[in-house]
Amino acid sequence: MTERRSHCHEEVCVTCSDSAVAVRVRELLPGGLAIVDTEAGPEEVSVALVSADPGDIVLVHAKEAIAVVEEPS
Repeated sequence: MTERRSHCHEEVCVTCSDSAVAVRVRELLPGGLAIVDTEAGPEEVSVALVSADPGDIVLVHAKEAIAVVEEPS
């Protein structure tokens, strides 16, 4: 059986794990992409699977937004 994480360089690989990170959408770009604010600074991710607007918080896994999260009121 092939080691699933053989291409990973960290102890825990974000792509191989089931974790997602909550980030805020800063700007929508053409082609289903967006700039989001992360702890490391702005990053480009795909928002093609969700209906997100600037200011929304989305869960991102492997540079793909997988859900829009509502902020608590």
